[in-house]
Amino acid sequence: MPKALKTALAVPAHSALPRDFAKTLVAWQKKHGRHDLPWQERLEAYPVWLSEVMLQQTQVSTVKLYFQTFMARFPRVEDLARAPIDEVLSLWSGLGYYTRARNLHRCAVALTQEHGGVFPQDVNALMALPGIGESTAAAIASLCFQQRCAITDGNVRRVIARVLAFEGDLAQSANVKWLAQVAQAILPEKAQSMPTYTQGIMDLGATVCKPKNPRCEVCPMAHICEAKHQGLVDKIPYKSKKIKRTALALYWLIAQNPQGEVLGFKRPEQGIWAGLYGFAEFDSEAALLAAVSPWLSSKTGKSSSPSRSLSAPRPLEVVRHELTHKSLSIHPFYWRAPEGFEWPGHEWREPSAWSQMGLARPVEELLRALC
Repeated sequence: MPKALKTALAVPAHSALPRDFAKTLVAWQKKHGRHDLPWQERLEAYPVWLSEVMLQQTQVSTVKLYFQTFMARFPRVEDLARAPIDEVLSLWSGLGYYTRARNLHRCAVALTQEHGGVFPQDVNALMALPGIGESTAAAIASLCFQQRCAITDGNVRRVIARVLAFEGDLAQSANVKWLAQVAQAILPEKAQSMPTYTQGIMDLGATVCKPKNPRCEVCPMAHICEAKHQGLVDKIPYKSKKIKRTALALYWLIAQNPQGEVLGFKRPEQGIWAGLYGFAEFDSEAALLAAVSPWLSSKTGKSSSPSRSLSAPRPLEVVRHELTHKSLSIHPFYWRAPEGFEWPGHEWREPSAWSQMGLARPVEELLRALC
């Protein structure tokens, strides 16, 4: 059983780690850290902020292409602020966690209107902007403005917890707060070292002190890592709360008319994939089939002229998709809809027009495969 909050909480943070921790980390980063990431080309607030938002819950390898696409389309924060939100969501499609994209746009607008497109250097002022939390604000301030403030993301907490063999439950805010205090206390004394140090502790957590299969044999902190010495690397950090996902079944009608247009709608601003574009959605197969049943006859339902009988929607393979709190089973049905078919709140769009909208990954993949 992991230990409760340890007596280390009462120990001054600066004595919990060797004083040369920062110096060692800075030296390691210069020689072994990452130096080829696209947002490192210029340590300016806009690209750093954009990369930090994209990197939340997303791997570097995935972010690289999205970052370059965004920077090419929106080279300045003012360009992002002026863009329609649908275009922003379109470029974000497939990256997931779409609230990040909406907050990104809101933040760009606020920066342009309230700060003249210039990022404030103060951490608290940065945190007052939409979508910028404590760790993102610290990353911008330390990397771009040499402010002595510590980032406190999962990589940093993992490195510090392992070096200290801290077994406290990170589901408890007191433990997380204490690790943040340690992170702040061990910063380099010289402000000019902050960009290298901040990049270094992120690199160490991402490439060496990884959650699984850490590379302890090449870690610059191996000689002082208590988790390594005590055989606790695989058990630290510990977090008791697990994400509980609820199951949800969705039924999608992928209707395509004789002109090749596809029926869809913009999803509500609340709920799953808020604000993105999607196919007609139903709670059950019966409800989906009931929506089209009046058209499955020798007459179209909109005209009294005879017409060949229409085929019923064709069921496709079920798509499984995991969200943070939901496990989705998506049941898509493809249907060659007749001329005149409409569905309330939906509109027909060319497949090429769909690519200009924000799409969830399952929608994007089905559209590409079928249309």
